[in-house]
Amino acid sequence: MQVSLTDEEMIRKYLPTQPDHCFEALYNRYVKKVYRRCLSMTNDSLQAEDFTHDIFLKVFNKLDAFQQRSSFSTWLYSIAYNYCADQIKLAKRLPTTGLEGSMDWHKVEPMEAQLHEETLQVVRQAMETLSSDERKLLRLKYEDNMSIEEIAQLYDLKLSAVKMRLKRSREKVQRLCAQQFQS
Repeated sequence: MQVSLTDEEMIRKYLPTQPDHCFEALYNRYVKKVYRRCLSMTNDSLQAEDFTHDIFLKVFNKLDAFQQRSSFSTWLYSIAYNYCADQIKLAKRLPTTGLEGSMDWHKVEPMEAQLHEETLQVVRQAMETLSSDERKLLRLKYEDNMSIEEIAQLYDLKLSAVKMRLKRSREKVQRLCAQQFQS
């Protein structure tokens, strides 16, 4: 199997005749990126590993349904983001204990750590006031490092619409954070 093939070419050429090889090549190309996406959303390496495996199983089962309306990577990242978001929402409904407070802050100055935590809390609160779509756009752009073109393709929007939505969402978060810090 040629490594120089694009994802889409590989799917067209090898999925019908050698699906295991096709999936293995795509898995090897993207497993680290999907894991990082999951880790950024869960802040838990074991959970991120589990989610990554679940996502690739889901992708493998749906690979023949990939219609190439967007790039494979955009399609994959969309599945990964939605899967993680759904699992996080589900976990919030069920009683669980988190490891969020278990970071080793003794190496950081106490005042600096407190300021950092307060800032994170304000940003989290501001993000929660955004609509689900606004949060998704910001996360795709700034956590997943997706280009505006990829986001536009994913949501079937014009570039100017994506830019404007990102700008408005950023301004809303900045405005809400500024209000919190002033009070």
